Amino acid sequence: MTVVEQLTRKYETLSPVLDERQRRWWMGVEARALGRGGISAVARATGASRTTVTAAVREVSTPGAAERAGVRRAGAGRPPATVSDPGLLAALERLVDPATRGDPESPLKWTSKSTRSLAAELTRAGHRVAAATVAKLLHRAGYSLQAARKTMEGGDHPDRDEQFRYLAAQVNDHLAAGEPVVSVDTKKKELVGAYKNPGREWQPKGRPEEVNVYDFIGDEGKAIPYGVYDVGANDAWVSVGTDHDTAAFAVATLRRWWASMGRYRYPAATKLLICADGGGSNGSRVRLWKTELAAFAAETGLEITVCHLPPGTSKWNKIEHRLWSHVSMNWRGKPLRTHETIVQLIAATTTRTGLTVQAGLDNADYPAGIKITDQQMKTLPLKRHDFHGNWNYTLTPK
Repeated sequence: MTVVEQLTRKYETLSPVLDERQRRWWMGVEARALGRGGISAVARATGASRTTVTAAVREVSTPGAAERAGVRRAGAGRPPATVSDPGLLAALERLVDPATRGDPESPLKWTSKSTRSLAAELTRAGHRVAAATVAKLLHRAGYSLQAARKTMEGGDHPDRDEQFRYLAAQVNDHLAAGEPVVSVDTKKKELVGAYKNPGREWQPKGRPEEVNVYDFIGDEGKAIPYGVYDVGANDAWVSVGTDHDTAAFAVATLRRWWASMGRYRYPAATKLLICADGGGSNGSRVRLWKTELAAFAAETGLEITVCHLPPGTSKWNKIEHRLWSHVSMNWRGKPLRTHETIVQLIAATTTRTGLTVQAGLDNADYPAGIKITDQQMKTLPLKRHDFHGNWNYTLTPK
C-alpha cells in the first residue's frame, strides 16, 4: 500500500469525527511527519489544496497558533463560484465544447483553449472569474490540458471544421427548441465468456479472477453494444446485440430508446437530431440506414435530421467520451462471462455528472448484405441539406 493510500484510509476513518480545525491539524501533523513530498501526498489523499495543507503545516509548526485558530461555522466562508454565479459552469461548457476532443477509451476530455483566455471570454460575457477558478472547474468536469499527439485517423477533409460548426448549430437549435438530440454509435465487439478483460479490480490478495489462456471465440459468441446517448438529458439506452452490426440493428436500438426513454422525456417532440459517425452501420453512405430511419420517422411522426461527423473524426463523437469510456472503466478487469453480465454492467454505469444508462439484450436476427435499389431510394422522404447533403439530411414522416 502506498503512502497516499495509507493516508486516504486514515483520513476516511477520522474525518467524520473531526471538526474543521481538527482535520486541518491532522493534515499538518501528517505532512510535517512525512517531510519532503508530505504536503503533496496529504493533498492527494484528502482532496485539499496544497495551499490549505501548507497553511496547516505552518499552523502546527508555530507555537500557540493551533490554540488560537478558530472553527468556522457550517456553511461559512466564501461560497463556490458556481453557487454565487449559477450560470458560470454552463457558460464555460458552451465555450469549451466546440473545441472539445476525446479519446473513446479515456474519461478525460481536453480543451485547446487556455484557462486565461477562457477566463477573459467569461468575464466579457458577464461571468467575472479568475483563470485558477476556470482550471478547477475544468478539472472537476473531466478536462485536462494535454499536448498534441500523432493519432490522426486519416486525411483532413477541407470542410471538416465547417461541418463541426454546422453540426454544433443544429444541436443548439434543436436543444433550444426542446427537441431531442442524440449521439449514436457501436462500441467495439466484445468476446463473451471467461476471457481476460483489460484493467484491474480489487480482489482478495492472491486470488485473481481466473480466465481462459486463449481468446478463441466460444459458444457464447460475441456481444455488440449499440448506444443512443441523449445529449440534453445525459442519459442513454444501450442494446446488446448477438447477431450482426447492421443499420437495421442500429435503428432498432433507436426504436427501443424512443419507446423506453425518449417519448416520455419529450412527449411534445416533433423533431429528432441524430449525430453519427460517417462510417459503420450508421454511415453516411449506408442506404439501409436511411431506409430504416424513414420507417422510424413514419412510425413516430418525428422529423429526423442526421448530421454525420466528417471523415477521420469518429473519436470526437460525444457518445465516445460521455458513455463508452465510462462503460469500459466500469467493467475493466471483469470477465464478460455472459450477455446478461454485459447488460448489467452497462446499466450500472454512472458518472459524477449524473449519467444514467438503461440496457437490454437484443437476440433478434439482423442479416447482413441487404441491398436497397436506386428506385427504393427515390421513394424515401429524404431532403438533403444545402451544405454537404451527403453528411446532413432530413427524413420526414409520410
